[in-house]
Amino acid sequence: MTTTDAGAGEAIPETTPAPAGKGPLVYRQSIFTRLTHWVWAISLFFLLLTGLQIFNAHPALYIGQESGFEYDNSILRIMPELVDGQPRGITTIFGHRFDTSGFLGMSGTEAQPQYRAFPAWMTIPSYQDLATGRIVHFFFGWVLVATLAIWLVSSLLNRHFVRDILPRGQDLRGLPADIGKHARFSFRHGRSYSPLQKLSYFIVLVILFPLIILTGLTMSPGINASAPWMLDLFGGRQTARTLHFIAMVGLVLFFVVHILMVLLAGPINELRSMVTGWYRTSPGTPREKGDR
Repeated sequence: MTTTDAGAGEAIPETTPAPAGKGPLVYRQSIFTRLTHWVWAISLFFLLLTGLQIFNAHPALYIGQESGFEYDNSILRIMPELVDGQPRGITTIFGHRFDTSGFLGMSGTEAQPQYRAFPAWMTIPSYQDLATGRIVHFFFGWVLVATLAIWLVSSLLNRHFVRDILPRGQDLRGLPADIGKHARFSFRHGRSYSPLQKLSYFIVLVILFPLIILTGLTMSPGINASAPWMLDLFGGRQTARTLHFIAMVGLVLFFVVHILMVLLAGPINELRSMVTGWYRTSPGTPREKGDR
């Protein structure tokens, strides 16, 4: 037997019977959620590595307008420098200098050193090629924008956003306890997202994704000409570039924590959920039709 989701028009199988000692298997992720999840994963992979390629062309970030001869408003700089007559990779953060040779600023081998902010294995392409990096970056940037638009429309129609992503008062009240459970690696597999999951997904989908898209557009001369107000909104192209980089760091941190939680909570169950839509809940979870 099946039941139909009125919003998306998707035929959804009923909850399957649970084996002894296990919770019911519920249909938790719609086809739109699964497709957009994997498209985002692929897009963000290429956006990150091509973004580092673009950063290498000018390995410094600023707050405010372009730096001039009278002052330096950089907050991050990753460059090779001579230290006691020897080349070293130096990372400068808010004026504090760190020797990051071997990874940032200078990498490679002693016989074939590479003087670049991020090493070759972290960029696409691996060799220094700004033009190719920009082409691939822009392509997957628009893929991300299109996929986010499709996800937003479908999630509003089938109420996935309101039901599963938007944190409510009870979620915020239960957040401290849920954080404590995650800190103790105590996971209960429910039919819906936990308060911490909801808040995390909300921050990524409603704050970080729009921020990284809008700041990316603000760095485009074409957008500057048609929508100059975006330069005022983000404090200029250089500040937009810095905010773009910070949003990228936030997404990377989310990805690292996300993968860690998947491994700790049961990778087979979590992966099955994002491939087939079916999710094994904990014993005692009530059964309902049309689970998402």
